[in-house]
Amino acid sequence: MDHSYWKKQTGFKPLFPDIQWSRPEQRSRAGKLGIIGGNTLGFAGVGEAYVTASSTGAGEIRVLLPDALKKSIPPTITNTVFATTNPSGSLAKDALPEMRALGSWADAVLLVGDAGRSSETAIVYEEFLRDYEGRLVITRDAIDLIKNSPQALVERDNTLLVVSFAQLQKLFQSIYYPKVLTFSMQLTNLVEALHKFTITYPTAVAVLHNDHLLIAHNGGVVSVEWTNPMAIWRGSVATSMAVYWLWNPTKPVEAFTTAIS
Repeated sequence: MDHSYWKKQTGFKPLFPDIQWSRPEQRSRAGKLGIIGGNTLGFAGVGEAYVTASSTGAGEIRVLLPDALKKSIPPTITNTVFATTNPSGSLAKDALPEMRALGSWADAVLLVGDAGRSSETAIVYEEFLRDYEGRLVITRDAIDLIKNSPQALVERDNTLLVVSFAQLQKLFQSIYYPKVLTFSMQLTNLVEALHKFTITYPTAVAVLHNDHLLIAHNGGVVSVEWTNPMAIWRGSVATSMAVYWLWNPTKPVEAFTTAIS
């Protein structure tokens, strides 16, 4: 079977060294990243994303949080914007103008999760998804929050979904994609499924399976040996990918792969 669309990054040798060398030296040229997430019960993902984005080299970072967290945010997280909180402790519907403003300012937006399970927040996220046309990275429970708009999610350009295998299963099921994913499936079969899926839909996908992180977009698939799943679940992988995408807007797969080299 022809797997010419599948590239493999092994060990510590980057598959796309030119991407690593093209990293901006001046922060003024390193892009602006907006981060949205958090609720009154937790904002660890937001904090992890902020630290990761800063250390990776994002030019500017702006964080949008529910205003109920004003007294909880550590001083290390600067340039923070607060929006209205609903009774569940998450972003309320009145937070949409602040989300849109952040999208207008940023070169890319990261929905990093810890967003809670409020149906009101889900509606706000879905409306933002429809309005915002820039580069968008979605991960952790932010994926679950937009589960009622799966078709809009997969049909959106300039989008990266950093998902768990279970989330990818549900996504395939929710859009009635004619391929059943199972935890026992061979890596080769998942690579083929992602190849066909990303030919059908414009969104990019990153998912962990059998100790490999698979990155797929526009029919191409890259596999990277990966033994640190917590980096994915904490949101640092999605953040690094978002930052590298700031610098390489026309080479998403190369950027995502180099971000985790």
